[in-house]
Formats: sequence, C-alpha cells, structure tokens
Amino acid sequence: MSLRRKLQVWKMGIVNYLDALKLQEKLCSDRKTNKIPDTILSLQHPPTYTLGKRRTYHNLLVPEAELKNIGAELHYTERGGDITFHGPRQAVIYPIISLRDIGLGARKYVETLELAMIELASLYGVNARPGIKGETGVWVGDKKIGAIGVKISLGITCHGLAFNIDPDLNYFKHIVPCGIVDKGVTSLRRETRLDLPADEVIQEQLIQCLARLLQYGTIQWRQDDSFVLETYDTRC
Repeated sequence: MSLRRKLQVWKMGIVNYLDALKLQEKLCSDRKTNKIPDTILSLQHPPTYTLGKRRTYHNLLVPEAELKNIGAELHYTERGGDITFHGPRQAVIYPIISLRDIGLGARKYVETLELAMIELASLYGVNARPGIKGETGVWVGDKKIGAIGVKISLGITCHGLAFNIDPDLNYFKHIVPCGIVDKGVTSLRRETRLDLPADEVIQEQLIQCLARLLQYGTIQWRQDDSFVLETYDTRC
C-alpha cells in the first residue's frame, strides 16, 4: 500500500439520515467509476434508529408509531449489522473507499474500523477492546462504545461506524443495541477522566487514526457541506 494515496474528508455537521444515505449512494457510484478519490463523510445525525438488511424489527422495543413522541425517526438500510441508534454527540464516519486499491478484505476492513475507535479511546485513557464471540464493534468492559455496520459493493465501501462521544444514552433503552441482549452502552464522556474537546476535534482524531491505519499519506479536509449536498442533490 502506498503512503502517497490521498483521502478526501467532508466535515458536514448534523445531517438528516436520508440525505446522508442518498449522498453515500451517489458517492459510491462515482467512486466505482473513479470520478472521485477515496472519501469520508464525517457527520452527526438527529435522533435516528436504523435497521440493517436483516430487518430485526423485534429489537425495536417500542411501537414505531411512538418514535415521534421521543423525537426520533426509523430508517431501513442495506448495511450489515442489527438495529442501532444515531444522534447528536455521536461521531459518525462513512468511508467511501476502494478496498481493492488498498488491498483489504471485508473482515480486515471491519477490524481496522474497530482498531481506529480503540486508538481514539486510548487517547483519553479509556481501555477499549474489539467484540468477542460475534460481538462486532468496540467495547469498554461489557458496555458498547462504538458500533459498525458496513456495505461493500464491487469493492467499494459505504456506511461505516458510530462512536459515542456523549450522546443521550436514554435513546438506547428503546432498542436491543446491535441485537445483543444483556449488554450496556457507554460513551467517551462516561469513561474518561479527562476534559473532552469539541466533538469536531474528536471526529478529526478518529479520522486521523483510521487514515493512518489504512496508510493514507494525505488528508484533504473540506468543510462546505452545502457544496457537496448541492453537487449531489439529495432531494431527487
């Protein structure tokens, strides 16, 4: 793998889940035809539950009709994994990258996402670990701090990871997170004794960890989210 490869990162703030999903689909299509370089979307979502392609409805513990009462939405995706929650103060990273170009298989890619979150946690004195016995994601003891759900098509990735900085963990009470019973959920804020910088700084650190593990030589940061949303009109 070459350290001269470039990674483009769009810092997008809080983005509606469906807008981000449509944007990913269009970027994936462009990445397959080499119209764009490897790209990461760095963002957060309003309160949103998502189901993976297995459609494990039973892990949603409240009627769908009641979600509006708690200020949340439910969306269906074609990613791997089970039900999960996205919301403010949670770092969401969507890599649109070519695994063929960097010589990684699916399992190694997922392990690399896990390792990036583990390295980020360690920056704040938190001892995180990968899941065991089929438990994907990243854990602190028996509590999950980072979730992973990816889709790979023709060697191009989409969806990605979600790392809990300081979200409202009460939202997780309405689901069986990732379909794993008798396990809790935690956040960086709950686990560290250190003062936390702004969420944007933590998300940048997470991307830097991932970029180093994937051996990118250059990160090109972009922050005009209105430009990318208009360029890839998500309303169509």
